[in-house]
Order: sequence, then C-alpha cells, then structure tokens
Amino acid sequence: MNGKPRHIHLSGICGTAMASLAGLLQLQGHRITGSDTAAYPPMSDLLRELGTPVMEPYSEANLDPAPDLVVIGNALSRGNPEIEKILDARIPFTSMAALLKEEFLTGRESLVVAGTHGKTTTTSMLAWMYQTASASKPELEPSFLIGGVAENFGTSFHLRPTRTFIVEGDEYDTAFFDKGPKFLHYFPDALILTHVEFDHADIYADLDAVKTAFKRLVNLVPRRGRIIAFDGSPNVTECVAKAFCKVERYGFSAEADWRLQNLCYRNGAMHWEVWHGGALWSAFEMKLAGEHNALNATAAAALAAGQGIPVNAIQQALASFMSVKRRLEVRAEIGGITIIEDFAHHPTAIRETLRALRSVYPQARLWAVLEPRSNTLRRRVLADDLVESLRTADRVILAGVYQQQKIKEDERLHPDEVIERLNAAGTAAAIYPDANAIVKEIAPQLAAGDVVAILSNGGFDGIYEKLPAALRERLG
Repeated sequence: MNGKPRHIHLSGICGTAMASLAGLLQLQGHRITGSDTAAYPPMSDLLRELGTPVMEPYSEANLDPAPDLVVIGNALSRGNPEIEKILDARIPFTSMAALLKEEFLTGRESLVVAGTHGKTTTTSMLAWMYQTASASKPELEPSFLIGGVAENFGTSFHLRPTRTFIVEGDEYDTAFFDKGPKFLHYFPDALILTHVEFDHADIYADLDAVKTAFKRLVNLVPRRGRIIAFDGSPNVTECVAKAFCKVERYGFSAEADWRLQNLCYRNGAMHWEVWHGGALWSAFEMKLAGEHNALNATAAAALAAGQGIPVNAIQQALASFMSVKRRLEVRAEIGGITIIEDFAHHPTAIRETLRALRSVYPQARLWAVLEPRSNTLRRRVLADDLVESLRTADRVILAGVYQQQKIKEDERLHPDEVIERLNAAGTAAAIYPDANAIVKEIAPQLAAGDVVAILSNGGFDGIYEKLPAALRERLG
C-alpha cells in the first residue's frame, strides 16, 4: 500500500470497475464509502458482501466529513452535487484508472485485455489460467480487475502479493476532467487486442477516433512486450501496424500465428484445435459456446503461453471455465423454457450471442428481447447493423430506448423503424414500452423448447426476475 490507510469515497461506486476498485482498496486497508443513483446486481450484491455502504442519491452531504480522497466515476459530470462540493471545498480527487495505476499496477507486470468486444470474458479466462497454474507454482497467482463477476472466482477483483496484475482495458473515457480512455493509464507489459469497431457513439465521433485510441494504447507497449491481436479485422491490423514489440495474430486464417481449426460443438462442450508455427499446439474443450468465445480463449491461451503458463494448465483452465455473470448466463429454466441474460451493448455482440445460442439450441425457437440502453444502441448510427444482427432470432421484442430524451432526435434510434424492417424481412418483431409490458405480452406465448435471450447492459427494470416469476405463475 502506498502510504497510510485513508478514507476514500467513490462517487459512482456501482459501476463494474468502480465496485471492483472499492474491493481492492478495502483489501489495502483503506476505509471505503460510496454513492450512486442506481444500484443493481451483480455489483450491488458485491458491495453488500464487502460491507461497503452505498449512499443514494448523490448529495453534498455524502462528503461530510470530507474524505481524504474522492474517486470520481466517468458517468458523473459538472452539475453533480458531489463534484461541485469537491471543487468548491478543494477535496482531493482522482479517477478510477489513475488510482488503479498508482495503488496496484506500479511495480507489477501489467497484462491488459482490450477491444470493442470480448474483453471481460477474455480477461476472466486469462486470470483463471494463471490461477490454475498457481496450484503448482504459487507465485503465478494473479491479481486482477475485471469488468464483470468471473464465476470461477465469484468476484470481479483479486489481490495477491505476486507480480502479475491482469486488467480489463476499457476504451471509454476516464472522468469529466480526463477525457482520454481509461486504458492509457495501464501501461501494458503485454496486451490482447480482440476487436476494433465503432462503439461508444457518445464520446467517439467516428471509427477513426476509436482507432486512434487503440493506436495510442499499442504505442505504450514496450519493445520487450508482446501483443496478441485478432487477425480477422482490418481495423485491428491497422492499429497494431506500428507496434514496437512483437505482434502475434490469432484467428482462423492460414497466416495466423495461433490458428483455430476443427471447431465443433459436441457432448455439451465446444472443441477446437490451435495450431502454432505450422504444427498442432494443443486441443481444447470448453463449456461455453460460440465462435467468439473460442477466439477469446485462444487469445488468452496465446498470451498465457508466452508468459510461461504451461499448456496443461491452460487446457485445465478452459475445461473448467465457468463464464462471467451476465454473459450467456442461464437465469431460469421453467417448463422447458430457457431464459438467458447477456450483456449486449453493440450489434456485433448481439449477433455473436444469438449465433452462439443457435449452436447450443439448434432446434429452439429463439427469442431476442432487447433494451437499447448502451450509448451506441440508443443511437441510430448502427441501426442497419442492429437489424441484421437481430434477424438471427425467430422472434424479436424491443423495449423503448432507455432515457431517449437525453439523445438528440436526429441521432436517436427509432425502434419502430427497426421493428418495421425486421417484419418486412420475415422476422416476427414487436415493440413494447417497458419490461412490465413485455412480460405481460410474451409470457403467455412462450412454450417448451423456447430460448429467450434478454439483451441489455443495465437492469432492464427487473425483467430478469419478472419474466421467470410470470412463467412460474402461469405454469404452476
């Protein structure tokens, strides 16, 4: 720990990274308090288990008496009463990313997982590979911070007095006073780059702006470092083109340094081979489904192997990997109806989620129930891609755009247009204003064999509990 224990207050504590930071700081001996407006699982559960008080809503009174330091979350902006009190009273403040670097990354080996998609799952896989290997070599046990609850650990953070710190590198901005991406604070010794696509339409003007952010991250990796980069994306290729360190590509192409082959799904597990240097390196199996998850696993395996993790530990870790909360998570199975939650924030993620479910449940009638909630999905900029992604489902249900009044009319997604285009293309689709209306409408329609994918990056007004409750009442 750097210095004596302090009282540190986290404004915006219920964000995934902020709640995880709270846990890490508590392990360092600091006294932690926090505030937010919308606490929902899994982070509200995590904070409750930590015994960390969450004050709601934001208020100047939350900062009396004044803490030694305030960590300001990136969702807060000028006008927030706590920010105004901090500035008026000159209470010391910082960002999540800056404090993570100061308290935990300095002096350690920083392994960063970044990309538009897949970073939470890939970070969890990499951490579990290190944890598995530590059974025979305790010095390999990792510290980590993940943007979700890794089910193998039951937590989103881990702190050990060892060398390796594995961190999910988020490209979203850092704070109202630091508009650069969080991941520029993490100075990776090695980096995984999964995908680069246009996302976060509220802070990035276009794809070129997104690529610039990732190029800056690549430029921070030292010459002695390594980058494991997806080879199926021209955007990724562009972003790693001027790296000063060794770059190894993974994917399905014959040119990939780590090449996936013979991917199939059988006996309740996904199986594939990884070829390296023109020869079979290893065969893997994993309970997770989806080509995207095989790619995520291969990226983590490639980085781990290069850092000295034995291949048998990597195999064992993937065979026992249990996914991440809110990633293809089965929430209920009632009367032959399967309800699945997924953290869908982008059309590509929606497409890959639905494709994965098709591979696991090939005979099912697949429902996609989507809340356009992320700052990208709430905007019409990727409406064409969204329509195409949703066509993978048999039935599509859309909720109203989350807090649509905060999006300019000419930028806002119009769900009725999405529904109209889906119906015209032969995919049955409908829109309802909120979770209660959706549950009331679809619960009577669901039948044995149906799979319902509920897609949102937020609480979706409790639909994850409301729909199973309605089905239990209907089916007895």
